[in-house]
Amino acid sequence: MRRSPGVLTSSFLVGFVSLIGATSLQAGPAAAQSTVFKSRSTQSSAAGLRSAAVGGSTSVPYGWIDFCHRRPKECKVPAMPAATVKLTARNLGILKRINLKANNYIKPVSNFEHWGTTMDHWDYPVDGKGDCKVYALYKRKLLMEAGFPRQALLMTVVRDLDNEGHTILTVKTDKGDLVLDNLVNDIRPWNATGYYFLKRQSQQNPSIWVSVNQRGGRPNTPSNVANLID
Repeated sequence: MRRSPGVLTSSFLVGFVSLIGATSLQAGPAAAQSTVFKSRSTQSSAAGLRSAAVGGSTSVPYGWIDFCHRRPKECKVPAMPAATVKLTARNLGILKRINLKANNYIKPVSNFEHWGTTMDHWDYPVDGKGDCKVYALYKRKLLMEAGFPRQALLMTVVRDLDNEGHTILTVKTDKGDLVLDNLVNDIRPWNATGYYFLKRQSQQNPSIWVSVNQRGGRPNTPSNVANLID
């Protein structure tokens, strides 16, 4: 069984992005973040090549809107400046530990088998089961609890190697975009996945989504994230 079934967006959401941005979040001062985790949002040119370029606002996945409706406290958060994680050995170790923890803890089950609906249902692993969205949301939650800035932890929709819809967590670091994936236990740069990246959350506002529309390298591209650490 594959761990992650497809991720679909609902057509009625195309005009809903601005409404979500206006009502779900209210601008406010940036909350203090630990200097261990937060770095300047500007990156070196080399790191920039390892980060996916994004376009303008795009449709918000139905599952995220539904998640926000059921868990409003998760989404009624202040807009904040973009931030990145400083890629240290310690922080990479935390990323690896949490990725493995979620991958080993959650039992893979399809959206329909789990919730009895073909509509995407995003949630935390309240019963220890779920598909790719559940894995990614849980990792995001655990990393925020570990002190990582919310603006660097981005739910991301891609097409996997079988051209099926799939959701992963993108972590913005000062060395480029890293991917936490329930199909692979290794932490990988986005451009070493072979996935086609469709859209992801805005760094400033988690209820605004931006287009990506880029291929993330070639499948099975060798990578050693530890080499990125200074």
